[in-house]
Amino acid sequence: MSAESIRAGVELELAARVVELVRQAAGPSAEAEVVVRHDAEALTRFAVSMIHQNVAEAVTTVGLRLHLDGRTASGATTVVGADGLRGLVERTVAAARLSPPDTTWPGLAPPSPLHHSAGYHGSGEHSRLDFGFDEATARATPAERAELVRDFVSAADGLETAGFCRTVYTSAAFVNSAGQSVEGRTAEAAMDGIARAGGADGVARLASGRLSDLDGALLGARAAAKARAARNPVELPPGRYEVVLEPEAVSDLLANLSVFGFNGKSYAQKQSFAELEADQFDPSVTLVDEPLGSRDEHAPGLPFDDEGTPRESLVLVREGVTKAVAHDRTSAAEAGAVSTGHASGMSRTWGPFPNHVRLEASPAATLPPVDESIGAVAASARPLVARMERGLLITDLWYTRVLDQKTLVITGLTRNGVWLVENGEVTAAVGNMRFTQSYPQALASGMVLGIGGESVLLPDRWSGTRYAAPALHLASWNLTGNASG
Repeated sequence: MSAESIRAGVELELAARVVELVRQAAGPSAEAEVVVRHDAEALTRFAVSMIHQNVAEAVTTVGLRLHLDGRTASGATTVVGADGLRGLVERTVAAARLSPPDTTWPGLAPPSPLHHSAGYHGSGEHSRLDFGFDEATARATPAERAELVRDFVSAADGLETAGFCRTVYTSAAFVNSAGQSVEGRTAEAAMDGIARAGGADGVARLASGRLSDLDGALLGARAAAKARAARNPVELPPGRYEVVLEPEAVSDLLANLSVFGFNGKSYAQKQSFAELEADQFDPSVTLVDEPLGSRDEHAPGLPFDDEGTPRESLVLVREGVTKAVAHDRTSAAEAGAVSTGHASGMSRTWGPFPNHVRLEASPAATLPPVDESIGAVAASARPLVARMERGLLITDLWYTRVLDQKTLVITGLTRNGVWLVENGEVTAAVGNMRFTQSYPQALASGMVLGIGGESVLLPDRWSGTRYAAPALHLASWNLTGNASG
């Protein structure tokens, strides 16, 4: 089933049909929640400066979670005909009767309207939300993606390139036996590519709710400029360095802070650094989860979670003070809180976490003038670089792994360009280095020297996640060795 052929409301009809089948099979006392998702993803990949793969996949999945006589079971199917739905219900009812008692069952989400807004304030009562949805992106063709790839390759001006251009469309509905019934849809486009010059790589990435927002030529030129500037790197000794992290690197901070820190299950089990109402970050730091998209990017996700709870903006950190963690209904019951709309298929196991986090940018007027001569540097990083006396400019972090979850000490490597900065000027390319750093400590009071004036929406690192990040100027980053040894 393609994005073009799916009609509005079909997922809602499927979900309601499954709830009715549950009533027939298990009686009125059974508590059931059904999520139906149609996901269509198309990917155009290129390597050695040529498109080598163009693939598309579309699938409709029906997920059922059932609570019966104090026991819980789940099931799913991609067979959406009458026999497939009936088989799903029969299997799940049988599994529930054989399951151990579930003392953590939080009950079903009550009927609640969706929040019809992006930004900090939700309003409106609608069973279906298409706010900010871009039909052209949902229906994007291989030719449109290929055009962006062509522009990227051409702008690299002879350098070897590789990467992808992707469009994703999702239409979903939720129905439960308590009367909650909601639906929505979302679309997103992303481009991620590298250029290579003399063994040095440069990267450019961008995501948006609209394919038309992606400029292949601009991204290709940026990747090429980075690659050329990263040639002939020098090695620096390990130690603590002042750093400017470009948005690509900052997105890794946001991802790990979200998954391991602002995770409601980790918080309830005291495995998170988060302490509500505590000054844990620099006063310049404000983090907001924006599942409905920001006013600037218009890239909304689905307006409800897998338990049918409406989503809205959630302020995680305001001016350095930790204000909230993400909850599904299970973690909220354990913590004595309410669900924030972060249930997913894996949240009961791994915990609910925010997956549309933005680090708020600083007003551009407070930053020093931009030095346009620093051509390979992201726009939001240039003013920060211009005022750094001596430190490192880091494009990207990768292969990051948690060493200690409670303090969120992370180890990983730099990637796709590191440079030495002296008196506001890039003076040398630097070889990649390993780091070991507590992310909350790096963002603690007094450690944030500046935040860029523009947040950039970046492609997901984990499925279903996206983070909007400006550049970040930090007083100290612990680099523990060179990547070569």
